[in-house]
Amino acid sequence: MTFRAFIFAALLFSFTLSFGVRASHAQEEPQQPPPDNPQQPPPDNPEPFPGGPPKPAGSALPAFGLNGEGTLQDDYSPLTGMQNTTLGFPEIRHSYWVPGAQFSTNIQSNPNGNYGGNSWTTTNYFAGNLSLVQAWNHSMLAVNYSGGGFFSNIAGQGSGYYQTMAAAQNYRTERWLVQIVDSFSYIPQSAFGFGGGTGLGIPGVGGSLGTTIPSLGGNYVPNQSVFGVGPYYNNVAALQLSYALTRRSSITLAGSYGFLDFSQPGNIDSNTTVGSIGYNYVLSRNDTVGLVYRYSDYRYPGNPQAYGDHVFSVAYGRKVTGHIGLRIFVGPEITNYRVPIGNTSQTTGFSTTASLIYGFERGSLTLGYIHGLSSGSGVLIGSILDQFNVGFSHQITRAWTGGLNVGYARNSPPNGTAAAGYPAYNDWFFTANLSRPIGRYVNFATAYTATRTNYSGVGCTGPTCATASSTTYSAFTVNLSWHPRPFVLR
Repeated sequence: MTFRAFIFAALLFSFTLSFGVRASHAQEEPQQPPPDNPQQPPPDNPEPFPGGPPKPAGSALPAFGLNGEGTLQDDYSPLTGMQNTTLGFPEIRHSYWVPGAQFSTNIQSNPNGNYGGNSWTTTNYFAGNLSLVQAWNHSMLAVNYSGGGFFSNIAGQGSGYYQTMAAAQNYRTERWLVQIVDSFSYIPQSAFGFGGGTGLGIPGVGGSLGTTIPSLGGNYVPNQSVFGVGPYYNNVAALQLSYALTRRSSITLAGSYGFLDFSQPGNIDSNTTVGSIGYNYVLSRNDTVGLVYRYSDYRYPGNPQAYGDHVFSVAYGRKVTGHIGLRIFVGPEITNYRVPIGNTSQTTGFSTTASLIYGFERGSLTLGYIHGLSSGSGVLIGSILDQFNVGFSHQITRAWTGGLNVGYARNSPPNGTAAAGYPAYNDWFFTANLSRPIGRYVNFATAYTATRTNYSGVGCTGPTCATASSTTYSAFTVNLSWHPRPFVLR
């Protein structure tokens, strides 16, 4: 089966499942939602998926939500699953769809004259947006899409198009939780800092009407965190099944397939397949522990090298709806090489993944860290990745919201820089952004982004490699987006 056939089959299954569920439960009587009392002591037998029994349409399954509408519902995604934790999801009172449009201008410095000798370059983006959410008694479909064209004065880039999409379907009963997620993008540069927090790199209409689709964890997504690689296609499709063994324990099976496909010659395409099985145990209303085994397969079209990566992790998670979402995974990592590097065909190390989102009055703080084997970001045939990011947002006034984001990524060859004969790639970005609504249907955002790259050597790819080992870029982004009143489906 080709990858396109796989995607079509997954989406077909998703829509068939959701419409079937709608028909089979059309005659069900609505259930009363559980009382919202966070001070109540935890029950003797807490639910393995916090949030209680399935809720009727209109009260919402909290796997996806509508920003700014209703009270927060618990995020019941399993600890050992594929999705990052959240602070919870607002209830959805209506199914709806809403189109939109946006215009964005990106002005970027051009050190060393690498793009046709101009000291500054400009890229303008025009896009159409779409967000849709459809809720049934026990399932929900959410779709975000943005796509359009761009033109620039960068030599060799000129004009082109870009697209970003995220779609998710879930189905929930007393014991089963089924989640399907697909994420696609074709953008003219690395996603690491793309858009500067203005919404340019985020699919959908955004703002208070943007449907929230939880992002996949870093281990399930083909990583691209090196600047200067040019346009590329990125897609990841994932399926997750969770089954409640008891009121405290559950088992989670997850699998994903993703690829990076670069438009410019000299970059390295990759295909990544990931499968995992995890055990979750609820300690209290807010705390969960787990054990998870994950296998990852990395392949590179046209290259004989491939990796089989085994990770065994102990997991801990804490969720307090509206206040904190925390996940930590730590464990040994065993990597097998199809083609030995030197005299080495297997290495042993450790893998760590941690993510935190903390909510406070009028703002939030996010932290993330990943260490372990990665696909190589298009510049290496596999890499040991260390990636860190921190984000802060705050509602400054009733209208204005500001944010700061810092990210760092280091990609180094799996068997050490000297042994593999390739350089290590170090990339930083810093972003400061401001946004505000203009009336009910228009949103304005602006951002400044500073990017620092550090890499050189015979194996280095990218536009700056031949002239400098360290380069700094500055970029100013202005984004204006519009959407009409949403169209209610039910």
